[in-house]
Amino acid sequence: MNSDQYYQFPRSEMLSVLPYNYSKVLEVGCGAGSFIKSLNKDIESWGVEQDTSAAALAARHLDRVLVGQYQSVCEEIPDTYFDLIICNDVIEHIDHYIHFLNNIKSKLSNNGALLMSVPNVRFLPNLFELLVSKDWRYRNAGILDKTHLRFFTRKSLCRTLDELGWKIETIQGINRYGNKSFGPKRCLSYLCQPLLGTDTAYMQFAVRARKA
Repeated sequence: MNSDQYYQFPRSEMLSVLPYNYSKVLEVGCGAGSFIKSLNKDIESWGVEQDTSAAALAARHLDRVLVGQYQSVCEEIPDTYFDLIICNDVIEHIDHYIHFLNNIKSKLSNNGALLMSVPNVRFLPNLFELLVSKDWRYRNAGILDKTHLRFFTRKSLCRTLDELGWKIETIQGINRYGNKSFGPKRCLSYLCQPLLGTDTAYMQFAVRARKA
């Protein structure tokens, strides 16, 4: 995957967990702004992006883009302002992710929602590589992306959010293993579910949460 593809994924699989109403949106790690482009058109849109080329593309679509890591620009983001904050595949890249999840809460309005996706380390291909191939090899993208600093299961993600004062409204698996309904990969995932669990079929989890 080249850098242009990495920063321009539309992330349409996240649309199903959006809240019904939102008007002021902040996306951390907005890339080229592809996801926000798919949201309601009458919104105020902010983005945070550390890649300068991607941020320049996002600035064509968003009302304001802050360039840099979140911790370096968070003072420029107003408190209790946004009714939707988006963090698609973000916290696994952040060193102090607990501080991030606490700080981002201060940017939400009282009824605001946090929308996020998080890679699932129990994804079936990753388990196969670990348990059968006896390997743990970092790559340029995917579960073992070489820029990932930490890893989550569904259980550990739910526990983390609960301990930090977030109430999960919905959590669901996305990007299922095997994109064909009756292909061999899909059949393999069904066969493994009784032993390994249904969560292993999904590459990521999509979450919508609010302040507890």
